[in-house]
Amino acid sequence: MQTHVIGSRPATGSQTLPRSDTLAAAVFAALLGAFVIWAVGFSHIDIAHNAAHDTRHSTGFPCH
Repeated sequence: MQTHVIGSRPATGSQTLPRSDTLAAAVFAALLGAFVIWAVGFSHIDIAHNAAHDTRHSTGFPCH
């Protein structure tokens, strides 16, 4: 006797991305994060500075 759970999907194996796609996504995320930290860090707009102030300090980016 088999028990079925409502809403469950049958196991079809692993659904992983190819290694190159995973690496590309990781590199893109790292570049985007670095850009955001540096762009906000050198911004002369007070709102942008205050919004990211604690994040910059927690990553070791000096802003004062």
